[in-house]
Amino acid sequence: MTAKTAKISCVLWVLLRLFSHFVKPLTSYTCQLTDDQASALETALRARNWKPREVPYARFAFDSDQCTAVLYESGKLVAQGKGTQEFIEFLLEPEILKQARLGYESVLNPDLFLPRLGVDESGKGDFFGPLCIAGAYVNESVVRAWQDSGIRDSKNISSDKKIAELAERIRQTPGCLVDTVTIGNEAYNRLYAKMKSVNTILAWGHARVIENLLARRLLMNPPPARVISDQFASNKTVIEKALMSGGREIELVQRHKAEEDLAVAAASILARDEFVKGLAKVEKQFGMKLPKGASSAVDEAAIKFLAERGAENLSKVAKMHFRTALRAQGLPEPPKTEWKGRR
Repeated sequence: MTAKTAKISCVLWVLLRLFSHFVKPLTSYTCQLTDDQASALETALRARNWKPREVPYARFAFDSDQCTAVLYESGKLVAQGKGTQEFIEFLLEPEILKQARLGYESVLNPDLFLPRLGVDESGKGDFFGPLCIAGAYVNESVVRAWQDSGIRDSKNISSDKKIAELAERIRQTPGCLVDTVTIGNEAYNRLYAKMKSVNTILAWGHARVIENLLARRLLMNPPPARVISDQFASNKTVIEKALMSGGREIELVQRHKAEEDLAVAAASILARDEFVKGLAKVEKQFGMKLPKGASSAVDEAAIKFLAERGAENLSKVAKMHFRTALRAQGLPEPPKTEWKGRR
């Protein structure tokens, strides 16, 4: 860190602390800590002579005269009491989190509470199962309701049960509106035969979700300022060309790692939940376990499916343009083209 950067950071810290005098002090606070942060906090509390106590399912718990701090086995920290804000401002943030964020979310991230739509998909890289696209409308009240909820990019959540729980929470959050478009395998294969491009199918699905949500604009308070989507194609106009009149009246923001935005993260969870349900439906229909993704295990499952259910049924459960389909049928694979990446 340069001297200039350090000076700017110091000034920002002071300004944020001055701002805190105009905010009602907190008496309860929760956040998620890493293992390293948890160890550092325990050491800091012991050094300050906080009194340890036993709490069920807690890694540790300490009391001071005006605050209690409990770190649960899940990594969730809960602080309560009249001294909560002082604990956060003078210990937790500067020594453990090493950032000032309490009550200043809108200062540190001006876009955090903006009303917006987030759109994402699931199933694009899965041989078996549908392609699902989902969207979510969020506003300030929704964002605040989701703080410390665990809502994040679905690719970072390995448990289908957790995905289902979070998806239900998203759907039940007051003020949040959601929509999903599920493209089953037979429909997907017809679209691919016509469009010859996964990105074109994705753009069509994203556009439908956006249009469906905007048709309910009167229920959004306030109306969305923009739509945020992952940039899955090199040409950003792919989605724009698929939008109809309603979708063209709102700003469309496409960027890499869009799932870092809470609205897009919520959409990714909804899409994954729909994909998991769709895959389970075809598994039940054909009485076979169909692995997720594209791997040697998927290749083996495809061969087994062909042997037991026949080639005429494969298109009902799989995306037929994948090389997996060719290998399973003993057909020659086209030569791989060199991927040149983004310039």
